[in-house]
Amino acid sequence: MWTHRAWSGRFLPQALPARERLRAYAGWCNAVEGNTTFYATPARATVATWAEQTDPGFRFVLKLPKVATHERRFVGVETEMRAFLDAIDPLGDRAVLWTQLPGFFSPADVDALVRFLRRLPANRRRAVEVRHPDFFTDTRAAAQLEAALAEVDAEWVPFDTTVLYQSPPTSEAEQEAWGKKPRLPQRMRALTDQPIVRYMGRDSAKETIEGWRPWTTTVADWLREGRSPTVFLHTPDNCDAPALARRFHDDVRALVPDLAPLPEPEPVEPATLF
Repeated sequence: MWTHRAWSGRFLPQALPARERLRAYAGWCNAVEGNTTFYATPARATVATWAEQTDPGFRFVLKLPKVATHERRFVGVETEMRAFLDAIDPLGDRAVLWTQLPGFFSPADVDALVRFLRRLPANRRRAVEVRHPDFFTDTRAAAQLEAALAEVDAEWVPFDTTVLYQSPPTSEAEQEAWGKKPRLPQRMRALTDQPIVRYMGRDSAKETIEGWRPWTTTVADWLREGRSPTVFLHTPDNCDAPALARRFHDDVRALVPDLAPLPEPEPVEPATLF
């Protein structure tokens, strides 16, 4: 995500070498979603540069390969998972193993999920995102999943898109998001001491900020309870995501003044003609 083209020259310096982009991004935020790992496992040497560019407290929430979660449904993926785990080893305990599951993963599949999660390294944090409606509308299904995740100390990652869907899309980016993002009830419950939240806003910064206000209260409560949450802020085009993430952090700090500030971004030189 730190290579988003729209951020060059605004949040990240122009023409920054690839191996330095994460370092610049880490001046804005202290965590990142690893979506590219869903499609291809990076080289171990590449991941080592990620570790070098970030502070020890920087968190990586890395999506597991789709061959395991979507294509083979946890069966016969030992080789692929060994390669993935070896590749991300340079990140140590900073990496969270994020199992994002497709809409067809239902309550009937929970046992298979737990068997898979048990085979993951015990020293790795685990998080699971589900998209089947029954987990959000059927209290028995929700309780079943919560109990299963508790067995392996895994977090349930909510993807809150309620603001996105509160009114019809007003742009191509919002229209595209309507076609791709899950439309599920809001969930605001933490299972572990490191909850993870994914929030999707809209093109309008005002609507995005108004929509996240319940989350600032919830995150503040988690912090007071001694939890250490990670929150990811998205909009349909993500053009202003780093600035919005910092605004969210400021809103939480207003409720929990002891929360440490985010790092100070390095200055971005204005674009020139030559």
